[in-house]
Amino acid sequence: MEKIIEGKTISVNEEGYLTNFTQWDKNIGEAISKEVNITLTPRHWQVISYLQDEFKKESPLSIRKIGKSGVVDIKEFYALFPNAPLKTATKIAGIPKPASCI
Repeated sequence: MEKIIEGKTISVNEEGYLTNFTQWDKNIGEAISKEVNITLTPRHWQVISYLQDEFKKESPLSIRKIGKSGVVDIKEFYALFPNAPLKTATKIAGIPKPASCI
């Protein structure tokens, strides 16, 4: 499935998650954040960078792991990404929905 974001044709799944991380860039992340009504701040970008680094390491993500990461605590994570924080944050980060979010 494909979707046009910021003038680029991007491969996505039925839930709108990118299926090819190499197609992601900050403009794509900004566009997706607008779709989910989140205005990205430098703090959001720190969390997104952490999520992408963990994805590149093939490290499974969960709310608990993020809370213990030292990057963001769970309360702040929910404040930054209020509705389904892990699903929303990973979608903006251009990575697949974590298995823990089924």
